[in-house]
Amino acid sequence: MTKKRIVVLYGGRADEHSISCISTAGVLGALDTDRFEAVPVGITKDGKWLVDGADPRGWNLDGGELPVVEKTAGSRDVVLDIAQGQDGFFARNADGTLESLGHVDAVFPVLHGPYGEDGTVQGLLEMMDVPYVGCGVFASAACMDKHYTKVVLGAAGIPTAPGVMVDARIVRPEEALAKVEEAGLEYPLFVKPSRAGSSFGVTKVEQDATGDRAAQASVLAAAIAEAGKHDWKVLIEQGIDGREVECAVLAAEPGEEPEASWPGEIVLDHHDDDQFYDFDSKYMDASASHVEVPADLPVSVLEDVRDVARRAFVAVDGAGLSRVDTFVTPDGTVMVNEINTMPGFTPISMYPKAWEATGVGYTALITRLIEGVLR
Repeated sequence: MTKKRIVVLYGGRADEHSISCISTAGVLGALDTDRFEAVPVGITKDGKWLVDGADPRGWNLDGGELPVVEKTAGSRDVVLDIAQGQDGFFARNADGTLESLGHVDAVFPVLHGPYGEDGTVQGLLEMMDVPYVGCGVFASAACMDKHYTKVVLGAAGIPTAPGVMVDARIVRPEEALAKVEEAGLEYPLFVKPSRAGSSFGVTKVEQDATGDRAAQASVLAAAIAEAGKHDWKVLIEQGIDGREVECAVLAAEPGEEPEASWPGEIVLDHHDDDQFYDFDSKYMDASASHVEVPADLPVSVLEDVRDVARRAFVAVDGAGLSRVDTFVTPDGTVMVNEINTMPGFTPISMYPKAWEATGVGYTALITRLIEGVLR
């Protein structure tokens, strides 16, 4: 059997650069090498595409240092010829000549965040007429922007957490506080970049105990400034009294009805009442949390989560895969928090763990995703 050549994109210009590298290490380690030949293409933080750099298979989080795609002595720049489509991937040699990377059967863009998960790379591959794993341009863009995710899901009748959007470049502290009050948002608030992931720039804001509006506005302004480091578009959401339950969705082939895994839950192990699932809890501190699949909830509630996840996936015109993150309130109401169109594939990530618990192993999952887009 002739192996299919799969370009695996990783790294990228987003804050999630290093998480993409770790996700790629997992994907390459689990790839069925009898079926597929991987061509790892790293993207540096300043947007250069490279081959023959450091092997991502050796990257992990055990040492505490986050991996980064960098140009090395042996690496070569990748040059794309859009007009040649699947035959348009080349590497530039030291003498300036271009060497073909061969016919590319599909691309697996294991990229998180802006410039990778937001429709930009998807649009490039569409222009080249190259098959790729994952959601298309619209779903990628709409789900990357948490504000517009709410707009789309609201139109489909799917509830989300109440919130308001502000522009971190121009909003004044008093103005931001007024928007919160006009919307009737209850504390605690979560202030987050609208178009970022992996909990970068997220701040929990409590209500000022003294009722001092100036102090409240100041704390809110600081949170907006922190989120604004990652995106000028900032979402202020009401904290939800509920459990965060995540569901993996799979629709590997075009037109296929989406399947939903058993929902899982990230359980925090530090038992700190003020703790939330931040970047360190996700990636840097193995003792901070663990994954439970299925989540410890009644089967009827788990089925409700699966139903909402499938409906949300369809509402945003999802394709391939997504992880739908929900809140389950004490009365059993399920509302969507966000949709990740290229969820993490790290060894501790929910997406592969959820499918493993549902009966689809890591290698089989990757195989289905790739084979679903091959022509």
